Amino acid sequence: MGLRITENIELADWELSESFMRASGPGGQNVNKVSSAVELRFEAERSPNLPPAVKIRLRKLAGRRWTKDGAIIMQCDESRSQVRNRDLIRERLAALIKQATERPKFRVKTKPTKGSVRRRLDGKKKRGEVKALRGRVD
Repeated sequence: MGLRITENIELADWELSESFMRASGPGGQNVNKVSSAVELRFEAERSPNLPPAVKIRLRKLAGRRWTKDGAIIMQCDESRSQVRNRDLIRERLAALIKQATERPKFRVKTKPTKGSVRRRLDGKKKRGEVKALRGRVD
């Protein structure tokens, strides 16, 4: 079954593991009885379905959710329903991986023109002269 991210990337079932725990938030007394919160663990580093470049970008995007052993751990306890929380967290993981598949735009460094540098320095000089005139009169 797995989880389809893009037409090229589909995560296998063994890469995802879910655990359920009691949630905080909405649910009243139900919150104390039912384990509706979901913790999803994705073995990103070991995944054969992710290209190396995507793994590098994913690590940066995941931030502190990335563990030392190369897994991503995400939690969700927004809904009262365990099924809804499970769907939400899978959607978020898919969105995170999809974001990592997009290459960042290559930035071409540009140099300011000589004219713009000169105009900027002239403006600074004039401003400094105006401010110098504000001093105490001797």
